Amino acid sequence: MRLLCDALIAAAKKLGKDVEIAPKKTSVSLRRTKQFALIEPASATRVNLGLQLKGVPVAGRLEKYPSTMCTYRVKLDSAAQLDAELKGWLKQAYDAAG
Repeated sequence: MRLLCDALIAAAKKLGKDVEIAPKKTSVSLRRTKQFALIEPASATRVNLGLQLKGVPVAGRLEKYPSTMCTYRVKLDSAAQLDAELKGWLKQAYDAAG
């Protein structure tokens, strides 16, 4: 799962020079002026990417997140799932955090 986490962090860093990577005890927060995403290990084979999005319909792999830190989550089990759709959601969350 380390490769997947590294790929998510690399994608976030490409969004802008102001992206802050803030490791916590059980997660990694991606912040700008405020948090826009959260990477959490869910199991030995899966990572949850929490996203702070507004006005985006729940559909497909984007689901409501039972957390106050993020509004949505995407369950990921491989770096191949870091596709254009996911990068679009990540950018939307980043833009809203500015």
